[in-house]
Amino acid sequence: MLSCIEEYISYLAVERGLSENTLEAYARDLSQFALFAARLNRGEDEPCEEDATRAGQSLVAAFIAHGMESGASAASASRRLSALRGFYRFLLREGHITRDPTANLDTPRQAQRLPRVLTSEEVDRLLAAPSGDEPHSLRDRAMMELLYASGLRVSELVSLSTRDIDLDVGYVRCIGKGDRERIVPVGQTAVRAIQRYLALGRRELAPATDDDSLFITNRGAGMTRQAFWKMIKRRAMEAGISARITPHTLRHSFATHLLEHGADLRSVQEMLGHADIRTTQIYTHLTQTRLREVYEKHHPRA
Repeated sequence: MLSCIEEYISYLAVERGLSENTLEAYARDLSQFALFAARLNRGEDEPCEEDATRAGQSLVAAFIAHGMESGASAASASRRLSALRGFYRFLLREGHITRDPTANLDTPRQAQRLPRVLTSEEVDRLLAAPSGDEPHSLRDRAMMELLYASGLRVSELVSLSTRDIDLDVGYVRCIGKGDRERIVPVGQTAVRAIQRYLALGRRELAPATDDDSLFITNRGAGMTRQAFWKMIKRRAMEAGISARITPHTLRHSFATHLLEHGADLRSVQEMLGHADIRTTQIYTHLTQTRLREVYEKHHPRA
């Protein structure tokens, strides 16, 4: 890794508290740009920090355009430009450069993509898929019930310890993006599922574990995002849900169903842990879209 990029990524981790996934994405984007600059300027296949640091606006624009021509989405191009903007502002502030080549570049336009959400009936089928008292079924049911009940991010879900949930009061404490802590209420259905898992499933999965992760594998270690993704995909197939489901689908469904049943946007924002309410507002578009579909389907003069 190049030293200036390392310095910037370290700054993002320590000063900004960005997530590991975001740091990896930014580091990858910046390294790819350094390689692109080296190939264009020198014909070399090794990243060159000097070329990247001294790049002009035309080189940055060429890198973004090259990505889109190679099939990258507008969202990916926007993220790459965001990484470069932050990088050059950092270099400018630290005195490594005298001008920012990204200052006048426009962000690629993105078509607003509405997230996929499940209907209430599909949620019921999905949550009922892990039936019985087998330890894995109890764990899978508890995880999905909690995710739908709280709207947690999957990374937040798998990071929970046994100390982070109060089943008597009915809340979960999690650490979200930017190390921001929030308390989210949990309904009785999810509480009962977790109680059954703790009483009958967790000890059976790994009796001797000293890991205090709330959700564990049969090896006694905490569940990973990848393992949860595979699990929910398998459970969706068992439930007969053919549409593509990701771990985030339950989070999207949580927010949409709350708004459909009268919750106010600010409360949903707090529960989701969004720093900016504009991020939460996408779910109002979802509810409006669904209302329109219902209207056109059932109104006699639609």
